[in-house]
Amino acid sequence: MLRSSIETFDLAAGQSRVVWQTEALFEAPNWSPCGRYLLFNSEGLIYRLPIDGSMRPQLVDTGFARQCNNDHGISPDGSLIAISDKAEFGQSAIYVLPAAGGEPRLVTRNLPSYWHGWSPDGRKFAYCGIRDDLFDIYTIDMEGGEECRLTFGEGRDDGPDYSLDGRWIYFNSSRSGLMQIWRVPAEGGAAERITESAYGDWFPHPSPDGDRIIFLSYEPEVFDHPRDKPVRIRMMDAAGGDAETLFELFGGQGTMNSPNWSPDGSAFAYVRYFPVNTSA
Repeated sequence: MLRSSIETFDLAAGQSRVVWQTEALFEAPNWSPCGRYLLFNSEGLIYRLPIDGSMRPQLVDTGFARQCNNDHGISPDGSLIAISDKAEFGQSAIYVLPAAGGEPRLVTRNLPSYWHGWSPDGRKFAYCGIRDDLFDIYTIDMEGGEECRLTFGEGRDDGPDYSLDGRWIYFNSSRSGLMQIWRVPAEGGAAERITESAYGDWFPHPSPDGDRIIFLSYEPEVFDHPRDKPVRIRMMDAAGGDAETLFELFGGQGTMNSPNWSPDGSAFAYVRYFPVNTSA
């Protein structure tokens, strides 16, 4: 029985293409800067899949980090991978390792931390950190050091990703009640609301040209970001205008948690799920 369908959506054609389908649970595809492969996670491990689907996913060596979640990404120059893994500490920590695989190097010492976005110059991360039960947005230098806190417990703040110019970090927040898309200056400052929709909006990803944002929308009664729900993938301009639904699917958690645009901005990757048969 099929469980996961890794697909891409071409904006100009308005069409989806299946790259690969499997009975296993796969999540959160990243599109490599070279354009040749997708990176995603399954059962705590990281895999690489050619974008043309010409071969099965290949396991990436992540050393001791074998409890990876769906918060991972590839550096702008394609040389490194950032992962979020809990094998070492029992809570999610952020590491970097060579894109070809290798031993992870710890970046975040405050836990738990969940990676979400790489700055355009490749020098910093944006991530969600849970500190004293507060979900907030942080940045840190890729080499480590002190984290910089950008939000301060105004609600649940999650899913940060950088704008093309590095000035803004887009994220989702429940501070207004229903989860919506916001942005905050990357160097700190007041956050501003971007969406005012009737849905629960999650995981904003700015396009490589900086003009558009894609994001995931749940029905308003859905709490958090669960898997196996009817959802919409929507797109808007960088200031929140001209929001439109591109298509609906069965998905949610794992569909597009992390950056997923093609390098030329003509398409994006995502995962569609098939309902689990729970009958005897």
